[in-house]
Amino acid sequence: MKELALAAALAASLGATTAQADGHANTVNLQLQWVTQSQFAGYYVALDKGFYAEEELDVTILPGGPDIAPPQVLAGGGADVMLNWMPSALAAREKGLPVVNIAQPFKTSGLMLTCWKDSGITSVDDFKGKTIGVWFFGNEYPFLSWMSQEGIGTDGGEDGVTVLKQGFNVDPLLQRQADCISTMTYNEYGQVLDAGVSPDELVTFKYEDQGVATLEDGIYALEENLEDPVFVDKMVRFVRASMKGWKYAEAHPAEAASIIIENDDTGAQSEEAQLRMMQEIAKLTAGSDGALDEADFNRTVETLLAGGSDPVISKVPEGAFTTAITDKALN
Repeated sequence: MKELALAAALAASLGATTAQADGHANTVNLQLQWVTQSQFAGYYVALDKGFYAEEELDVTILPGGPDIAPPQVLAGGGADVMLNWMPSALAAREKGLPVVNIAQPFKTSGLMLTCWKDSGITSVDDFKGKTIGVWFFGNEYPFLSWMSQEGIGTDGGEDGVTVLKQGFNVDPLLQRQADCISTMTYNEYGQVLDAGVSPDELVTFKYEDQGVATLEDGIYALEENLEDPVFVDKMVRFVRASMKGWKYAEAHPAEAASIIIENDDTGAQSEEAQLRMMQEIAKLTAGSDGALDEADFNRTVETLLAGGSDPVISKVPEGAFTTAITDKALN
């Protein structure tokens, strides 16, 4: 949608008060990109500390998982907003799902490849002839774009890489099924170390350092909903409370990790692991007030377009983000 249309909707919402609002105006279903963990601490902290309640919001946080695609949940009406990596969101938008980034809590990327040093890999060119684990479900786009820019094929062979469709664990590396696997600085890399592997045995390639980092964990809503003044007002309050939660989590990582453990119904995670994750996550959200930096958006788009004959997106997207929500939320 156009900025003017959203600005008009925002202006119209100013006359509405939460006292007059009905349930639709105050309920928010948030679809996470993955299971409950410190990657999403800001939202759980905002819920636990009453920041959403201060905005008269009734927020339900919906955990994700390996069989849950946030864009599909959003399209089906199962959530008001979703968290998604921008490559996945822009690919979905180009395919016809009109998702719009309304806020960007994560400033930098935590994505990297972690490789066995004894595989002989010391540079990107050494990927040729190797097997690399890659996450799919929309998470494959940054890797595929990167390889395309490097001129490295992804169909195997001596001059290409063999892509192993990686589950959301580190087993392919530990079991020597892959020379490298996808990891996040705040999660899977720590899992590799927890398995008894020394950092000296590994080589890592951070997407940020390679100049191919794309934006992660943005907040997205459907374009048509942003034409509704009541929905816009709700999103302003939601983003404001969420960013308050994020800044609190950054300043109080141990408390944030404890809140995550309290909200994790699986009981499969340790507070120590969540604290380590929160400390790494804080490095990625640092410097962000929630407003999307257009330069970061353009960098992501340029990376995705540089995909050779098979780019992630085929043209610069229009209307894929708006700052109208954060402009109001942060004032």
